[in-house]
This record gives sequence, structure tokens and C-alpha cells, in this order.
Amino acid sequence: MIKLSKVTKLYRRHAAVKDLSLHVPAGEIYGFLGPNGAGKTTTIRMVAGALAPSSGSIFLGGYDLAKKPREAKTILGYIPDRPFLYEKLSGREFLSFTADLYRVPGKEAEKRAAELLELFELWDWRDELIENYSHGMKQRLIMGGALLPRPRVLVVDEPMVGLDPRGAKLVMEIFKNLARGENVSIFISTHTMSLASRLCDRIGIISKGILAAEGTESDLKKGSGVAGGGDLEDLFLELTSGSGAGGSGDPEEPAPASGGEASREAGGSRSPKTGDAASPEREKEGPPKREGA
Repeated sequence: MIKLSKVTKLYRRHAAVKDLSLHVPAGEIYGFLGPNGAGKTTTIRMVAGALAPSSGSIFLGGYDLAKKPREAKTILGYIPDRPFLYEKLSGREFLSFTADLYRVPGKEAEKRAAELLELFELWDWRDELIENYSHGMKQRLIMGGALLPRPRVLVVDEPMVGLDPRGAKLVMEIFKNLARGENVSIFISTHTMSLASRLCDRIGIISKGILAAEGTESDLKKGSGVAGGGDLEDLFLELTSGSGAGGSGDPEEPAPASGGEASREAGGSRSPKTGDAASPEREKEGPPKREGA
């Protein structure tokens, strides 16, 4: 369960998010849409525990994120839009490191890592250094890391960035199975209307820091002023016209340091035994040309 109650985030006099309240019950996939600068990234960062709200409360699985951050982050999986990884580790070593952060026991961690490497079609690359992975492979690996401790809440920022059609279809099926089969609450921020339409049970549209509309796609169309109900893109454009640069919403803020940043609160701060692991290296240009990328 994810619950935001009257959440506001101020940057000096600028309100990036204003009095935002929403609820994502267990087993639901919630799509969070908005134009650039509308407050979407700020909201994602607050829900992931990377940014504190100026006022209001955020609950993950019933835990108040401000009062019980360790308990809340223990049940949280966070997938950022850019896969920052320790590139001098192999895929298997990265998952082992993630398991240590969450204090997953050794044998269980090994079994779970093997399952996820198979699930995300990375088994053949398990002992290759991450620096040799393509962008899509890195994205799938960081998803595997987020799912390793079996989170009850999953927060995802632009999940399909860098994925080819096969990878995107695979990830959509995994998300559906998590929600339907394991009762996971999934909060997805995306610019992709087709993804929101095909995957999400309900959709929220934020504009100028305010939740402009919320509901199923069918309900949103019925309640819209778009002629004939239109499609989701028409509705989105109608509700967000005039928002963006210069209005309320996200300021020019740097992205979170890493997907693992939020998870460090959950179980310790041990760094991997590599030369420069504390500072993730920049991604190399050009994916490897091996099959499976």
C-alpha cells in the first residue's frame, strides 16, 4: 500500500508539489503521468525516500516514511529511470551486494539472484562486468536488484527507457504478475501513454504540482471535456495545457544518486570490494553486439 496525505514540497517560494493526496492499494498498478516540470519527479523522489516533503505524510505498507524510514524502505523496491550501477562488478556480484544491503540470507540470496537473472534473460551474462552490458541489460539488472528482497511496494520511474520491444513486453508481464500474483503495490511514472493505457489499473495526471485528474482510463475519458471522450493522449493534453516550464512543478533538480541509495537505510552501508565502487562510472557508449542485448 502507498498513501500520500496532503504532501507538499517547497523550494524556497516555489511549490513543486501542492497538497497531493493519493492511495495505491495492494495489488494495484498506478500510472503517474505529467508533462516535464509538473512535479512528477519530485513526487517519485519523495515516495522513494530520496527527498523529504515540506509538509504532509507518506506511508509505505502502513509505515510512516518520516517516522519509520528503515521499516518503510525495507519493503520498498525503487527502479530509477537511469541505471546507476557499480560497473566493476559482475551482474551476479551486484545482486549479491544488493542482497547484503537488505540482509537476505546467503542461500536464499543465491537462489533468488539465479531466479532473477533467468527471469530478466541475463543468465548468460551473469559473470560479465556490468560495464560491458548494454543500456537495456543494465535496466533489466537494476530491476532485478529492486525485486531481489521481494518488496511489497515498487516505485518505478520510466521503466521502458532503453528497452527494446521484447524487453518492454517482458517487463510489463513481470509487473502484472507482481501485482496480480504477489499483491505488490506498483507506482509507475511515465511519459508513455500506451504503457499507461495497457498496464495501469488507475491513472493520476499531475499538472503544475496539483493532481488534475485520477481514475481508471474509462472514468477519466467519461469525465473529460474532450470531444467523443478521445484517447488518453487527448485527455492528457487537455488537462495539462499551459503547464511545463515557468509554472509550478519540478525545478531543475539533480537526479537521485543511485537506485541503491534508498535501500542503504534498509540494511547497512557496506561497500563492495572494488577499486572505485563508491562512484558509479559513466555508461560507455554503444551496447555490446552479443546476442541477448
